[in-house]
Formats: sequence, structure tokens, C-alpha cells
Amino acid sequence: MFSKVLSFAVIGIDAFLVEVEVDFTKGLPGIVLVGLPDSSVKESKERVRTAIKNSGFKFPLKKVVINLAPADLKKEGSNFDLAIALAVLSAGEFISRSSLESRAFLGELSLDGSLRPVKGILPSIIKATQLGIKEVIVPKDNLKEASLVKEARVLGAGHLREVIEYLRGTGSLKVPEDNEMLETGGTYEVDFADVIGQEFVKRAILISAAGGHNLLMIGPPGSGKTMLAQRMPTILPPLSYEEALETTKIYSVAGLLSPEKPFITTRPFRNPHFGISEAGLIGGGSNPKPGEISLAHNGVLFLDEFPEFRRDVIEALRQPLEDGKVTITRASFSVTYPCRFILVCAMNPCKCGYYGHPKKTCQCSPGELKKYRSKISGPIVDRIDIHVEVPDVDYKDLIEAKQTPGTSSEEMRKRVVKVRKIQEKRYGSPVKLNAHLKAKEIKKYCKTDEKGKKFLELISEKFGFSARTIHKVLKVARTIADLQECEIILREHLAEAVQYRILERSLWDE
Repeated sequence: MFSKVLSFAVIGIDAFLVEVEVDFTKGLPGIVLVGLPDSSVKESKERVRTAIKNSGFKFPLKKVVINLAPADLKKEGSNFDLAIALAVLSAGEFISRSSLESRAFLGELSLDGSLRPVKGILPSIIKATQLGIKEVIVPKDNLKEASLVKEARVLGAGHLREVIEYLRGTGSLKVPEDNEMLETGGTYEVDFADVIGQEFVKRAILISAAGGHNLLMIGPPGSGKTMLAQRMPTILPPLSYEEALETTKIYSVAGLLSPEKPFITTRPFRNPHFGISEAGLIGGGSNPKPGEISLAHNGVLFLDEFPEFRRDVIEALRQPLEDGKVTITRASFSVTYPCRFILVCAMNPCKCGYYGHPKKTCQCSPGELKKYRSKISGPIVDRIDIHVEVPDVDYKDLIEAKQTPGTSSEEMRKRVVKVRKIQEKRYGSPVKLNAHLKAKEIKKYCKTDEKGKKFLELISEKFGFSARTIHKVLKVARTIADLQECEIILREHLAEAVQYRILERSLWDE
């Protein structure tokens, strides 16, 4: 007897329909599994056989051929177990083929027949709704995540036997509860009001958050670089439902969602250690997984001790910073992950951290200084819009400021949201920001007056700015002008934007 059951394979952050076909043929009893399965899928033969037996059913003593179609699509993971088991039982006439129509099944089987949760549920449910599949049955531990797609009908099961009884019409499955986690936004334990002084740096962070600009902070140890970076998400606008869903898809594929909280409601803040590999940061591996840049999608990626990262890891950021996506190619397939994030980097001015300090003496030799700074190449510096120096806070200012809190995150967020709305109206998209403008768009939207043009020409010649740097200056100036609700970029806006590039020349060319 022939039987067919629907399931899904996940590649990148997208799901693809897979038809699990089963037929009994003449030959020695056994299981033949075809359709480009990886090792974890091949192992499902033994899991399925034992699970069926321990659920109270007989596994057919025949040659069982299982095909995962389409055959040219690579199949990974254990989420096909449930579909394979039901296809075998349907072919053996333990359940009717009609009960499987317009239903899809996902889940890993334990040897006793119980269902374990699997990764990539959310993209699979989204694909099921697009294809018009009326019902998807998943492990009960994945039910909350599956129910995030409002249009989908999903049911949760804890055991293979429960699914069979439901298909026979003699049992029921768990339905999702009202999911309150669809509301985005949230509270943070940190606030910019905690940061004493550093108003100039806060201004740079405000501009960075408002326009989506990448930021580099340079300062001695203990000046507050990490403290400032950790508070960046607190001033960003709440995630839209679409952004939250896309971010949650990435975490679902990476297997980082918990059954209790399967929805990303706040903007991600990722802070990887400087010992991370290129695959860990960009994504990849033998079975490609999202890297830190994709896990930071729609949020902030913070790279502390920036020059301590390996040179090849830093250089791998070039293309993702420009494109907002990363494509990982293997011999038989390629996957693309989104990675539109705000990059925030922090570094010391030298290895010991005290080069140029007004009170402490730098211990670095000229060779050590050159070696330390050479880790950050010109092309990477060019791709970071704002460079700002973070000085030490004076003891007197620290003591006196304790009585008067600094600017709060709430105040800064209101200004950021206001500027984001200006950009949404201008570009017609809530996710397109000034930092994302292409060359043709810069010419259209970053118009300046005659004084501004002459000023930019003079400054560019003086410091030898590259074409990319000039574009960065214009985009940052566009955000500064938006903060003042000014449609034309003025000389004062350009002067402030250039101020965030002069540090680049003074630091690297001395």
C-alpha cells in the first residue's frame, strides 16, 4: 500500500514542503530511506520502528521504502520522525489515508513513542499557512511557538498514540492557550540615567540609534564604553510584529527559543567574546547555522575589545555590513540569513589602554602601538559611520552627578522614535533608515545648501576622505538634521557629522 504525509524541511530561515512517501514492496524485511537525508534523518529508521512497536502497533514485516520528496532538497534534523511513522501506519492501514489529507506533521520520536520538541517550528508554520494547509500537529512543547502565527491552526501532542487516536476520531489533542507574548516591547534593567557624564558620547549614541548608524567608541579602561553600549537597546523603538516574527524565526532555526518564552519581544543585544570564530560570528558550519550577526538582526551587535578579535573575523564583517544579509555557500546548496543590525564597537586607544591619557603614562612601544591599531583595517573603519572618544569621568563630576541623574532612556527613546517616523514617512518603509541609503538615494535625500557643499569639499580635501566616507558623513548629517526637524542639511549638521570622522584620522595617522 502507498501512503503520503506532509512535513517541512528548513533551509536558512525558510521552510520547504516535504512529502513523506511510503510504499511496501517485495524483498527482505527492512527500511530503505531515500531523498537526500542527512545522518540524523537516516537514524530515524530505528527511532520510528521502535516507537511504533512501543506504542502498541506492529511494524510491517515487509520491505518498506520511504522517499522524502523533492529528492534534490537536502533533509536535516529529526522533525520528520512523526510524519514517517504516520505514513508507515497509513500504508499498513492502521489509520486511513483520508485523515492525513491537508494536515502536516512535525516532531521527533523517542523510543517509547513520546514526542520531543524540534527546531524551526515557526518557519514551518508560516509556510503551512501560505500553502493553505488546514492543520499542523506538533510536539506539545512546541505549541506556544507554533501558535505565534495567528492564521494557523496548530495542535500539540505528547505521544504518537495520541496523534493516532486523534486521526481515528477517538481522541483529542492540546490546543494553544491565548498567547500574550505577541505583544512586543518590554522593560530593561538598565537605563541611560545610570550613566554619569559622557553627554557628548550619549549624543553620538542618540544619532546612531535614530539613523541606524554603526558606532565605534574609543577610550581608556573604565571610562564606561561597555556600560554605554549595553544601554543602546533601551532607546530603540519597540519591535514591530513583523520584525519580532522575523527575529524569532532566526532564533527558532538556531534552537535558542525556550518553551516558556518562544517569542522575541525586545530588540536583541548580542555581545560575543573576542575569541569567537568566523563561523560563530558570520554563521556557517558543516550544517550551517545563524551566526551572531544574524542573532543580532533588528537589534545591536556589540564587539567589545574590538582589536582583540581575529583579523579574519573582523574582515568578514565587510559584506554583511553593506548588504544586511549573509549568504553561506556549500557544495550542494547555499543559505541566506538576514543580518540588519547596529554595530557598536569598543576599543582602547592602545594595548595598555592609556595612550593620550592626561594623568596616566602609556607603556606601549611604537611597534606595539602600530600592531594594535593595524588589527582594524581602513575598509572596516570606513564602514563604521560614527567614531567617538570616551574620556575618563573626573572624580569631582562623578560625586556631584550622583545627586542628579543623567538623561534617561525614556527621554532619548522619544527622540529616536520621532526621527524614525520622519524616516518612515520619507522612505515609505519602517525598516529603512538613513544608514541604509544607497548612492542614488543619498543624492536624492541628502541635499545641502551652498555653504554646506563648500564646507564638505574643503574638509574632504583636507583629510583625504574616501567616497564611502563622504557618503557616511552625509548620512549621519541627514540624521542630525532630522533630529532638528530640518529638511535641508546645513553646514552645522555637516560639521557635527565630520566631527565623528576626525577621530579616525587623528588616531590612525599620528
